[in-house]
Amino acid sequence: MRVLHLPVGRQMIEMCEALRSIGVRATSCHFRQRSVPQHPDRCLHLERLSRRERLQAREQWLSEAVQRYDVFHFHFGQTFFEDHSDLRYLKRHGKKLIVQHRGSDVRMLSVARTADNPHVRVKSGRRRSEEAIQRELHILSGYIDHAIVADHELLAYIKPYYKHIHLLRQSVTLSKFLPAYPALSKTRPLILHAPTHEYVKGTEYVLKAVARLKARGFDFEFELVQDLTHEAAIARYRQADIIIDQLLQGSCGVFSLEGMALGKPVVCYIKDELLPTYPSGLPLISASPANIYSTLKRLIRHPELRSRAGRAGRRYIEQYYDAVGRARELKKIYDQL
Repeated sequence: MRVLHLPVGRQMIEMCEALRSIGVRATSCHFRQRSVPQHPDRCLHLERLSRRERLQAREQWLSEAVQRYDVFHFHFGQTFFEDHSDLRYLKRHGKKLIVQHRGSDVRMLSVARTADNPHVRVKSGRRRSEEAIQRELHILSGYIDHAIVADHELLAYIKPYYKHIHLLRQSVTLSKFLPAYPALSKTRPLILHAPTHEYVKGTEYVLKAVARLKARGFDFEFELVQDLTHEAAIARYRQADIIIDQLLQGSCGVFSLEGMALGKPVVCYIKDELLPTYPSGLPLISASPANIYSTLKRLIRHPELRSRAGRAGRRYIEQYYDAVGRARELKKIYDQL
């Protein structure tokens, strides 16, 4: 089985590495170099080309790929061409197609609000309007029968569209995340927050809580981690005693999982109704804008709580999110295409 993953995403790269470890010939391809460099198997570097040259590069890669690969695994709802005209061509050549939706490519405020989450926010912009998202989903599902999402929060957005939807948890390559558990003896903990999108993650609520804690005399360090390579960011996360992910979406993302893999207590808002949909014993410390201050205060005061949550998190990731295990599940999904 020869599988091509495209056109963007660090998780995509991790998945391909894990697939190869179980004997699946998988290739990750980025269309553009990211502002913070990542390392896919292939990059087209479209950012270096003129508009005409970009189209030619896409066409040439599609022509090559259709001869080389059996399965085409698209991420973020993106395919070879922006109008998805490549899908008809791939179907005509008998290729197996699957799309994996990641979050902002499908989140619609109207759906999120009906799920009784008063805090939720979605990214804005013309391409992320509800009409644009719905139009994309209609086009994609017209050619692609199978879709993947990581959890039940994302399931709600795509359920009306695809014939077959698979739940596949995110992948964590355990060897890249050696745990560094918070020390019980540390009296001045380091709190890290690494928002990829401050508005969506609720960063202003984190900053308000931090300012309030400092004003009340609590002794701790705080740092925003941004614009680092993944390797540099992981090195910084290893120094943390408390990690804060997001306070608004109601589900956990890759940053939460990586924090737990490093043995850190992770603060992240999980909606009550979604909690039973995760594997049993989720050790995340749930906090919303309403209680982030009290949650951090408790963690600062109690190093034993930080240590206990960090160790539980590492065990949880080992049991449920190991990349090799997820690759085996993914291969079973491919077999159904």
